[in-house]
Amino acid sequence: MQAAAVSTEQVWAWLGEVSDPEIPVISVVDLGIVRAVEFNGAECVVTITPTYSGCPAMQVIADAVTDALHAHGVRQVRLVNQLSPAWTTDWMSAEGKVKLKGYGIAPPAQQVIDISGLRSGSRGAADAGTGLADDARYSVRRGALALPTVACPVCGSTHTEITSQFGSTPCKALYKCLDCREPFDYFKCH
Repeated sequence: MQAAAVSTEQVWAWLGEVSDPEIPVISVVDLGIVRAVEFNGAECVVTITPTYSGCPAMQVIADAVTDALHAHGVRQVRLVNQLSPAWTTDWMSAEGKVKLKGYGIAPPAQQVIDISGLRSGSRGAADAGTGLADDARYSVRRGALALPTVACPVCGSTHTEITSQFGSTPCKALYKCLDCREPFDYFKCH
């Protein structure tokens, strides 16, 4: 197949079949790693952005992207690693977030505790059930910390707590559900 006969839409579709090596149920497109696809003559240029600087999976992803395009007859492939703007979970597709949840990983939470209007030294509804020590509550009231409401991907409860800032990969945190008692990864917001 000649590269000239291939559309960028077709390349996007092929890349939508390339799984993330760390989370095989989600594609690199749904994850938002693939930022752009364009042709420069016969050369297919694919721009990718790592989920975080130094992500060890990026070489595996680059190889998988190149292999997928070669398998479809695109002979000239150039990958561009773009670090700025930094990747954000906002780039993940809605379908990708659903796939994460189905796989047992809590997708990035969009809700945060509303800390507006709280005064330093007061205790209010925002403190209830956070499981934070007094000094951490102070940080919440001062606006230095906004905690996501993380729902358990198993039972849906928001009665969860963080166990470790670091989960199975650096882009995830480890949580546990206080209702069903299941541990789970949470894909951190970036």
